[in-house]
Amino acid sequence: MSRVEKLLKRFLSKPKDFTYNELKRLLAGFGYEGISTGKTAGSRSAFMNPKTKHIIKLHRPHPRPELKRYQLDYIEETLRNKGIIR
Repeated sequence: MSRVEKLLKRFLSKPKDFTYNELKRLLAGFGYEGISTGKTAGSRSAFMNPKTKHIIKLHRPHPRPELKRYQLDYIEETLRNKGIIR
């Protein structure tokens, strides 16, 4: 089982301690890259898959690095709708 597969399995279990850095690694494994949202973006961030031009936008969690449940649900739904995960 690869690192991305292990991370995906952890992500799908919806742990309360899934971090933003783990999300970045997971999305990178699916071909997504972080894109700059500008100097005034604040906590907003975006990830784009250069092949499909699909963009995932969300707020970086702060002050703690853990993502909220609604963010995990949103990302899972988006990845399933795009056929990236089943």
